[in-house]
Amino acid sequence: MRYHASKFACDACSLKPQCCPNTPARKILRSIHEGARDMARDIVQTDAYVVSRRERKKVEMLFAHLKRILRLDRLRLREPNGARDEFHLAAAAQNLRKLAKLLPNGPQIRPA
Repeated sequence: MRYHASKFACDACSLKPQCCPNTPARKILRSIHEGARDMARDIVQTDAYVVSRRERKKVEMLFAHLKRILRLDRLRLREPNGARDEFHLAAAAQNLRKLAKLLPNGPQIRPA
């Protein structure tokens, strides 16, 4: 959307030399989605958004680990059940790695 002020209104204004010194009247471009953008800008400044962003980062890092380290960039099994089972196995492996790091002295391997 484009707003055009009238030349008559701009000529009467005392701020015209600062506002639009090189044009006869003021023109302002504003997107029709600017209301949604303003709302998003307001949400970003809340404390709840900061917490949400931190939590999202944790989840996204887990997915990145699954894709890069555990090589789950694509599923090998087909159909929904196969894909679900493969994802559950990868998530279980990821959880076991986390549990192993929680042990006091690292993972303990007993000789056979």
